[in-house]
Amino acid sequence: MYYGKKFGNFPTLALLAIAAALSFLAAACGNQGNSGKGAPLERSSAPPAVVDPATAGSVSGVVRLDGPVPPARKIIMSGDAACAPADQEPPVSQEVVADAQGNLSNVVIYVKGGIGNFSFAIPKTPVEINQRGCLYSPHVAAAMAGQTVTFHNADKTIHNIHPQPKNNPSWNRSQSPGAPAIEESFSREEIAIPVMCNVHPWMRSYLAVFNHPYFAVSGAGGVFEIRNLPPGNYTLEAWHEKYGTMRQSLVISAKEAAKVSVVFRSDAGVGR
Repeated sequence: MYYGKKFGNFPTLALLAIAAALSFLAAACGNQGNSGKGAPLERSSAPPAVVDPATAGSVSGVVRLDGPVPPARKIIMSGDAACAPADQEPPVSQEVVADAQGNLSNVVIYVKGGIGNFSFAIPKTPVEINQRGCLYSPHVAAAMAGQTVTFHNADKTIHNIHPQPKNNPSWNRSQSPGAPAIEESFSREEIAIPVMCNVHPWMRSYLAVFNHPYFAVSGAGGVFEIRNLPPGNYTLEAWHEKYGTMRQSLVISAKEAAKVSVVFRSDAGVGR
C-alpha cells in the first residue's frame, strides 16, 4: 500500500528514484572522462611562428613631398652660449627636411597589422640618440618595444631628456656634460613619442616604438627599406610630424622585392 502524494500519474517517490538514477549515470560518464583511459580536453596553443628567410620579401621606396618645401626657420639659441657660438650661423628647424626634388627625410614607414603569429627577438643593439649642438640627432628614430634606447650628451651644457608618451610611462632625467649615457626602453607600441628638453625648449625629436621589426625611417633622398617581410597582404603606413599619416595596401609575394612610392602633400600639414 502506498501512502505518498501523487504527481500526475506518478508518485513522488518514483520521480525521485528516476532522478537519482540519471544523476548516477551522469556522474559515471564524467568520472570515465577523467580516468586513466583518457586525458581531459585542453585548449591548444600553437607556438609562435618564425619567419622563413627563404620565402621572405622586402619593400623599399622613396618618400616624396608633393608641393613646395616650406622654408626652414632659424633656431635662436642665444639663451645658452654653449649652444650658439657667436661666429656661427644659427641652425635651422628639422621639422621638414627635403632635398631639391622634394624627397622627404625623417618619415617613419611601417607595416600596420596583418603580421600574424610571428615571434620576433628584441634587438640587442641599442638605438643611439645624441645631443649635439643642442639638437637631437637623429631628429626621428624608431625602436622595437623593449629595445634599449641610449641618449648621449656631446655638449658642454646640461640637458634634460623628457619623453612625453601617451601609451608608455613618462620620465624626465637630467644629463650633465660628460655624464654617462642614459639607457631606457619603452614597453608598448606608440607612434610617435615626442622627446623634449626642458632646459632648451627648441630641442624636440620623435621616437616611434613597434611590436615588430618591420619599420624604417627615411634617410637622405627619402630612401627607405624594410626587409625579411613574410609573404602576405599588409597595410603600409607612413608618419611625418607635420604631414600626418599616409597609408596604402601592400602585397608581398614569396621572395618579392616590392617597390613603392609614398607621397605627402605639402598643403595637408596637420601641424604639431
